[in-house]
Amino acid sequence: MTKMQSAPRLVKGGKISTGRGMLQNADILIGSDGHISNIAPKIAPDAGVEVIDAAGCIISPGFIDAHQHLDKTGVLRFAPNPSGTLQGAREAFAKYARTATPEDVHNRASKTVAQCLLHGTTAIRSHVNVDKDAGFSGMEALTELRKGWAGRVRIQLVAFMTPHPGQDLDWLRTNIDRAVEHADAVGGTPAVAEDPDQYLDILFEAAARHDLPVDLHLDEHLDPTRPLFANVFERVRRFGLQGRTVLSHASVLSALPRDRFEAIMAEILELDLGVVTLPAANLYLQGRDQDIMPPRGLTRVAELARAGVPIATASDNIQDPFVPTGSGDMLEIARWTLLAGHLKGDELPLAYSMITDIPARLMGLDNHGIRQGAPADFLIARSEDVETLVAGGSQDLRVMAKGKAISTFAAKFETCSGSQPENRHIGESCD
Repeated sequence: MTKMQSAPRLVKGGKISTGRGMLQNADILIGSDGHISNIAPKIAPDAGVEVIDAAGCIISPGFIDAHQHLDKTGVLRFAPNPSGTLQGAREAFAKYARTATPEDVHNRASKTVAQCLLHGTTAIRSHVNVDKDAGFSGMEALTELRKGWAGRVRIQLVAFMTPHPGQDLDWLRTNIDRAVEHADAVGGTPAVAEDPDQYLDILFEAAARHDLPVDLHLDEHLDPTRPLFANVFERVRRFGLQGRTVLSHASVLSALPRDRFEAIMAEILELDLGVVTLPAANLYLQGRDQDIMPPRGLTRVAELARAGVPIATASDNIQDPFVPTGSGDMLEIARWTLLAGHLKGDELPLAYSMITDIPARLMGLDNHGIRQGAPADFLIARSEDVETLVAGGSQDLRVMAKGKAISTFAAKFETCSGSQPENRHIGESCD
């Protein structure tokens, strides 16, 4: 067999998740190329096909973390944020980034990607700072990391053109094409730019030149006097980026009166925009200046979702000045989203969709999911149903990436002859 091939595998006896809590009994045949070659109620294994017993388990598409910062992950001990504020976090990382090497970024990010895979995440979109402090160290390191992990985790990079107070926009305009050449999307944070309109033009013009989608940190604050939604909507229309623009955070929506929020939501729907909520970061960073009844800091998660806006949830930062915690477990993030986002108990399937099919749509991953021809990126979890999995997780969680068995939490996972998970490195395949 070639390096990219492995023995065919047959996953038998499980219940396949077909979205939003729906399950169907079926077997899954994985070809030697790591893609799903057949799905049927009963498949008889041919000679030489390895059989994985999934009885009593649900089989879910791999989780998707649609918003991380892999260039920042794991730097908390080197870049403390005593204030606990968003600006304090920005300043702490900016100082650290001036001396961070590509090797440093690559090593920290690799550890986090491995941890995410261990928990069932098979696709990640990471924003990568490009500015006068970080230069191109993060982008160069994560471009190599994306290539190295391609057989296990699909990684998308966002050229996160980061404005700082006092930083001129000419530098960003001059360097954005170099950054975007390595990227899968164009991003930035308009609320901290000294000239938001000029800054947005730089981002959208580059996205149009390179035919890339846009993923913005939009209004990650709670000041109702300065939302920038109208500025973004105008550029989405001007550059024809309907259906290709994601608004991450959007925290200020929770601070706006209902009539203004509903008008903005109507335009989000009209323009087919996506939203990503980041509960860990917004719970941690927002509202620290409030002495009484501090706000949760999230966007209007429940109302957006119930209105039909495609809204995903994601980790954002993991163990850095922006979020000092984080394990890479998207089920944990789904729970935080349900609790902090005012979803209800009967919306556990919605929380599940926010880490599976919805982020797949926002990231343009058309071949994500358990279907014939798709990469065999899924997890096998001992659980009664999707609701139970989201609510409490599973003590028996096995992860498949491109058809290969990954070291997992499974108490007994015998698809690797004579090799138990505890004897393998996190993220290492059986093959």
